[in-house]
Amino acid sequence: MTATRDLLVEIGTEELPPKALLRLRDAFHISLCELLAANHLAHGDSHAYASPRRLALLVRDVPLSQPDREVVKRGPALKAAFDEDGNPTKPAQGFARSCGVSVSELELLETDKGTCLGLRSVEKGRTAADVVPGLIEQSLKGLPVPKRMRWGSSDIEFVRPLHWIVLLHGNQPIKANILGIDADRYSRGHRFHHNENIAIPEPANYVEILETTGRVMVDMERRRDSIRTQVIEAGEALGGSAHIEERLLDEVTALVEWPVAITGGFDRRFLDVPSEALISSMQDHQKFFPVMDGNGQLMPNFITVANIASHDPDQVQAGNERVIRARLDDAAFFWEQDRKHSLESLSERLDSVTFQQKLGSLGDKQRRIAVTAAVIAKSLGQDTAHAIRAAALCKCDLLTSMVQEFPELQGIMGCYYATHDGEEAAVAAAMDEQYQPRFAGDALPTGITGQALAITDRLDTLAGIFALGKPPTGDKDPFGLRRAALGVLRIMIEKQLDLDLRALIDRTTAAFPAELNAGKISTDLFSFMMDRLRAYYLEDDYNPDEFEAVLARQPVRPLDFDQRMRAVHAFRMLPESASLAAANKRIRNILRKAETAIPDTFSEDLLKDPAEQKLAAAIDSLETKTGTLFEQRDYTEALCELAALQAPVDAFFDDVMVMTDDTALRDNRLALLNVLSGLFLRVADISKLQS
Repeated sequence: MTATRDLLVEIGTEELPPKALLRLRDAFHISLCELLAANHLAHGDSHAYASPRRLALLVRDVPLSQPDREVVKRGPALKAAFDEDGNPTKPAQGFARSCGVSVSELELLETDKGTCLGLRSVEKGRTAADVVPGLIEQSLKGLPVPKRMRWGSSDIEFVRPLHWIVLLHGNQPIKANILGIDADRYSRGHRFHHNENIAIPEPANYVEILETTGRVMVDMERRRDSIRTQVIEAGEALGGSAHIEERLLDEVTALVEWPVAITGGFDRRFLDVPSEALISSMQDHQKFFPVMDGNGQLMPNFITVANIASHDPDQVQAGNERVIRARLDDAAFFWEQDRKHSLESLSERLDSVTFQQKLGSLGDKQRRIAVTAAVIAKSLGQDTAHAIRAAALCKCDLLTSMVQEFPELQGIMGCYYATHDGEEAAVAAAMDEQYQPRFAGDALPTGITGQALAITDRLDTLAGIFALGKPPTGDKDPFGLRRAALGVLRIMIEKQLDLDLRALIDRTTAAFPAELNAGKISTDLFSFMMDRLRAYYLEDDYNPDEFEAVLARQPVRPLDFDQRMRAVHAFRMLPESASLAAANKRIRNILRKAETAIPDTFSEDLLKDPAEQKLAAAIDSLETKTGTLFEQRDYTEALCELAALQAPVDAFFDDVMVMTDDTALRDNRLALLNVLSGLFLRVADISKLQS
């Protein structure tokens, strides 16, 4: 049995970028484990660690060496290896020389191409100590680092300068130089608590020694849980509850090695400022956790997580309070100054703010939005006045001091300022709702005015950027067009807005200047959005062939598309679906190969065979039953009704010859199949469903 030892790798660096730490840890983990396996070093469980100053990986049961391998070299075919007298030919002699043996030492190998000369040998496995360092360096060079840096006079590049490397196999260090650093068993402790070398006896002791001696909590999940617990307890001690966003919790976890929660407070007068501005100051700028009271209202307190257990925590608290006071003073000043002017008064200034050089100003964009938003509102049975007014104000808050200082508050502050100006509630709400959803899984706008604005704003951006010839390519999407397209589709489907997407795209492109010729991209943009719709359904566990079955009918209304998708998905669960899908595939092939035009209706007088008479009767009955269902777009119930056709369809194909020599009968049977196919095609092309 092959001897194994645990393997520990720790890469010590200067502080790593916090937003990339988790991605770097996981990429290093996956990459190195895959490389170990690919190089015949099978191993047991593995666990990745990371803190601001290190990436580490503990891999259980890594063999001391690769297994020995049998190597088989194939030479010339037996017929070509010897002449008529049995003497080795030049190919045989050349092959033997390349193997370092005589021809007599070669053996005969049986292959799928016949017998040939060959040589079997055993390749000695390399030791893990020889193999692993190269794999580590290969893995580090392949990490997803957005921008690499150099340090000193070396040409070596990494995300941050390297300072130490731990490389242990069992209790023995592997001597190696990786990216210019000599590996050994010495890690480092916390930069302030224990900035000294720490000898790691063996991999199993790594986590415990770093925590007890080095004051480094190296396990990210454990550190994250510790921060959450401390922050929750701190909030409760203040008489409220901590507001914890997972995004902020992740970032703070990546910023500290020894987390210690510290509370603080600020003047209650700041609570007159919209809470979103205060929370943005605390979370996005200072990495503080806000505190809410029992009614969900912001309290004049915060919680920060220090990277040190200070001997004087009061001084740390006072320092944080000074910093946040300055930030909140700015927010209060902006709030006061912005309200001295109405949103409407800022509208003219939008003409001097470029949206995109060839697409005009923000004022141009706002005016384009107004036209299409009014069309959407009218088609949904709403008064267009709110949509037109909301569109006229929707980008004005971008010129306010608050939003220019806190860009993440766009729309949110627009709602506050519109309310302050006395705008209608629907108009004010639309200022914020136009940006929803802001991210995957975010809430959707609830009001018709907000929904119209959100759809129109995104379509305008999509059409404009497509007209400039800058659609997303590969994984690059600098304008966020995939997210914009998905937002439009989600709003239409999940808010059940019965809108014609293709018509809206055409209207949107028509609003651009004629010299841009935006209309030429309508088809491409619609196809792009259908691709996003495909991704939307696949993420929701629909099957690709279900999507293709509906797409074949080219519905232009996303809500209608969704109703068809649900129907096809439900139909697929029926026991009759596989047989009917196969039958429809057969029908489509027959109709495609027909050499004459196929009538739209069949003649009952030409139905001679009992099987085709029964099928025709079933079709007549179901056309009546499903007619109303199709008109009401109750596709699910309609397909359930059509499932009753399985038996007569199967009997028809068992008993009836469609392509008979009798032209009249043949054409009538083709017409019968055409009518049958048309019933299903009112929902989807179910012939595309795979068995």
